[in-house]
Amino acid sequence: MNKKKVKLKKFIPFYIMAAPAVLYMIINNYLPMFGIVIAFKNLDFRKGILGSDWAGFDNFKYLFVTKDAFIMTRNTILYNLAFIILGIIFGLTVAILLNEITKKFILSAYQSLMLVPYLMSWVVVNYLVYAFLASDTGLINNSIIEKLGMESISWYSTPKYWPFILVIINLWKGIGFSMIVYYSSIVGISTDYFEAARIDGATKWQQIKNITLPLLKPTVITLLILSIGRMFYSDFGLFYQIPRNSGMLYNVTRTIDTYVYNALMNNADYAMSSAASVYQSIVGFVLIILANTVIKKISSEDALF
Repeated sequence: MNKKKVKLKKFIPFYIMAAPAVLYMIINNYLPMFGIVIAFKNLDFRKGILGSDWAGFDNFKYLFVTKDAFIMTRNTILYNLAFIILGIIFGLTVAILLNEITKKFILSAYQSLMLVPYLMSWVVVNYLVYAFLASDTGLINNSIIEKLGMESISWYSTPKYWPFILVIINLWKGIGFSMIVYYSSIVGISTDYFEAARIDGATKWQQIKNITLPLLKPTVITLLILSIGRMFYSDFGLFYQIPRNSGMLYNVTRTIDTYVYNALMNNADYAMSSAASVYQSIVGFVLIILANTVIKKISSEDALF
């Protein structure tokens, strides 16, 4: 009994430190789950959430029967696939290159510069992008295209450029985070492997191919599974703020999140927006299970569970 009390006293400081984070998680992640019931109600604020009539799955129908259902689903999935693939490729590349820098000051400077975009608000990024793409005063039109004798482009009304613009901006903003994750994993690799490889005459590329990349596989797979789980989500700031909600670009910028937001602003239908969130969460959960199952069959030691 005394040993149990001693052990409990030993861990009390850790429980106290964890308490704020646990409390935040309960308030932010678990209490709002009560709102799931809204997705199955004909919400009437006079009756309250529990008193409102049940609607069954009627609130989910608009996600599938609307004429924009295919467009927003296609955009959400294809953009996320591009973000996942390019994020892994460029994140790994930058992390491996940074690992070759030996001077700490230069390394810290590069890391800080790459993290700055990730820490920026999408509102700030929106103004930066507008400074480049504005039709009359934009840097690209005034300083590049017109100087080459070409006709200026109305970027915010020309859809064909935006798949590339959105992918580039997302990559620029998010590469700092993925780089840090991969770089921290590379730093954790024992230098004995590289020293032995150099003694055997391995080139730098052979060291990366046969040591660095294989040992980074668990980190890559973990981030891949988590990214797949959010396949039916989209970064609202990227798809709403950056194109400035331009109606001319809806065909290439409309995703499930922006469609739900616009529907909510126009119709104030909270039950439908709640249904969309429930739908995204369920699909995300299923995708994580499927991805983990596939990885477990291929390489069981790299699966999350």
